[in-house]
Amino acid sequence: MSSLRIICLGAGQGWHASELQIACSHLGHELTLASYESIRARFCDGMFDVHSSSGSFSDYDVVLARTMPSGSFERITFRLAVLHELEFQRSGKRTVLGSPSGQARTPLVVNPPRSLELAIDKFATLSRVVTLGYQVPETIVAQDRNEALEAFKQLGGDCVVKPVFGGEGRGVMRVQEEELAWYAFSTLEQVDALFYIQKFYPPGGMDIRLLVIGSRVIGVRRTNPNDFRTNRAGGGKSEAFVVTDDLRELAINICQDLGLVYGAVDLLENEHGETKVVEVNAIPGWKGAQRVTPFSIAEGIITTVADLAVQGGEG
Repeated sequence: MSSLRIICLGAGQGWHASELQIACSHLGHELTLASYESIRARFCDGMFDVHSSSGSFSDYDVVLARTMPSGSFERITFRLAVLHELEFQRSGKRTVLGSPSGQARTPLVVNPPRSLELAIDKFATLSRVVTLGYQVPETIVAQDRNEALEAFKQLGGDCVVKPVFGGEGRGVMRVQEEELAWYAFSTLEQVDALFYIQKFYPPGGMDIRLLVIGSRVIGVRRTNPNDFRTNRAGGGKSEAFVVTDDLRELAINICQDLGLVYGAVDLLENEHGETKVVEVNAIPGWKGAQRVTPFSIAEGIITTVADLAVQGGEG
């Protein structure tokens, strides 16, 4: 396979960025890091060009989208619009990127922007999962504080309240008393937040992550005796989990339905061993998973992305 130039957005300078750079070096590809904040676009003389701190996107074969930092509605919309435009131009429906003659290459965007939008929205994700016929936790989404309190009661008075947008356990709280629920919902109402409420399944602090990379599925059981959230620091641990054929099919079906080249499907595991799909992550971390598998996850991601780029982006 010929060497590819890959620009990775939002990876920062941490462990994951280092793993991806090492993987690219081993596989003969070039990886460059850039921030979402540095993206700028221009329309001039019939050309549409997108730049970042690492140069024009037309100089790269792949845009690898990692964690997008928070920002205003306008900034987030602009960043996603740029990724959508790159994907649209790569489809061949329009070619004006970088050159009116169409000679400049248009990079493959992974994961695709529509997939990122779906996976970051917990309501949209669960809607797709339910449509596929898979079980999810009992969930009620409301826009009114009184309706939220009624939902809290309907779900048994022991619930997990989450932001619809977010990850890594941020903003997630367990509420077990009606008075506390009222105060929590009142606070959320003041910031015009949506009320996303799920039934709590004991004992908490247990889940399964199915990390999907193309057709490969890596299973990890995550536990945290100190918190009901397994993706929080402080005593949490990961161990290898043997993925059954049914769970492998579930994970791949969900990722394919959302259009994810790689991603993670998280299953809530209760004290009786029953599982429900709780979330899908389009930009998963894999530090814990890497500790319990000899397979290089970063190399798996880069190989899968590179194969797709060579094939022309057809998944």
